[in-house]
Amino acid sequence: MKIAELGRSALIEILAHKTRSAMTSLSLAIGIAAMLFTFVQTADVLKRYEDAFRLAGPGRIEISQKNNYVSKGLSPGLTYGDALEIRRQYPELFMVSPLITTWRTRMRLDTFSNEGIRVRAITPEWAKRDWVYTLRGRLINARDLASAARVCVLVQSGGWVKKPFWARYWPEQALTKHISRRDPLGREVMLGEHVFTVIGVIKEPPRDKDRRWFGRSWGGQGVALVPATAFQRFLVPRYQKNPEVIEEINVDTGDAATASAYLRRIKILLKARHRGEEDFEIKDFREIMQSALDQMKEFVVSILIIGIIAILASGIGIMNVTLATIFSRVREIGIRRALGATRADIVWQFVSEAMMLGVLGGVGGTGLGILGVWYMTPKEDAMLAISPLHVGGALLIALGTGFLFALYPAYKASRFDTVEALHYE
Repeated sequence: MKIAELGRSALIEILAHKTRSAMTSLSLAIGIAAMLFTFVQTADVLKRYEDAFRLAGPGRIEISQKNNYVSKGLSPGLTYGDALEIRRQYPELFMVSPLITTWRTRMRLDTFSNEGIRVRAITPEWAKRDWVYTLRGRLINARDLASAARVCVLVQSGGWVKKPFWARYWPEQALTKHISRRDPLGREVMLGEHVFTVIGVIKEPPRDKDRRWFGRSWGGQGVALVPATAFQRFLVPRYQKNPEVIEEINVDTGDAATASAYLRRIKILLKARHRGEEDFEIKDFREIMQSALDQMKEFVVSILIIGIIAILASGIGIMNVTLATIFSRVREIGIRRALGATRADIVWQFVSEAMMLGVLGGVGGTGLGILGVWYMTPKEDAMLAISPLHVGGALLIALGTGFLFALYPAYKASRFDTVEALHYE
């Protein structure tokens, strides 16, 4: 039997039972939409992982204070001196970037005044990794650090390309709102009780286009970056007894192959400096990213399971429809067999009908999946997220579902006795 004749016969049967065919295709369409969405999400997660890994650095190590650690009084904790010693001991490292944060600092800039500003103390090495910003002015340099210069760089939030519904209730950062209307470059700003000069403004990308694995948007009412030495001299909170204590140290060896070796060396070095107290945590950034990736995989798998269940349900529906069709056309099968049709012709007759139902469901599901991706992805990136490979894979799954679930009923039809089929009423 020719392919064109098989297609025509299948289409006639589908059009003769429009409601039944539509309901069967609809359940398959839901499953295919979920599968296509899963394919796109998986590809997006992997791309984000690769982009974030490039930004973070191949040999990234993160050192932080250990949570809930009760000190024995031997170690001062993680300090700025630890970062300097790591840099001195291992000058070949690509980056050694200490980081200190205060969460609520008062800022006054022209008519702007706010007590919810986060001040981050950094060194020039901070800009070597995770750079996603656009810069106006300049960044903090080695001279600023050496002289404890009272200079700062303001961070302007990038907002959203397409703001999600939950973000619509969050007000814009106060500092971002102010500096977007009046250029602060070169102006004096009060941080706490000290005057700093704004030497630069860096703008983050929109949050839904941020290539960092963790958005690291520090929130609050705004963010200002200052030299670490200036922070220690002028901005250390009163409750902090030791001005040397810092929040974390980010290290990049420059080579993923050397990360594990340097992790062990730095751990030994810090343990010696802390007099045996292991009051710090040191992690390979790949482990941190893998943990986050595992969480994303759980979400993707849950969508995949929904898709598989919907496809199985639609497959069972296709099987039932095919069985019902067969037993309503037993006499027709007998006539075709009497006229010379082979058992293979009978099998392909019913399998082709099921496969056409699958294709219709696949096309509908692909459309639903594309709409879902379009809705949840920024418009300029939506079509880039959907590749022909994803669409082709979804359509093949739909086609395969129709084929597999129609095989058994079609095989039963081909085994009918010709004489008994001709007498069937």
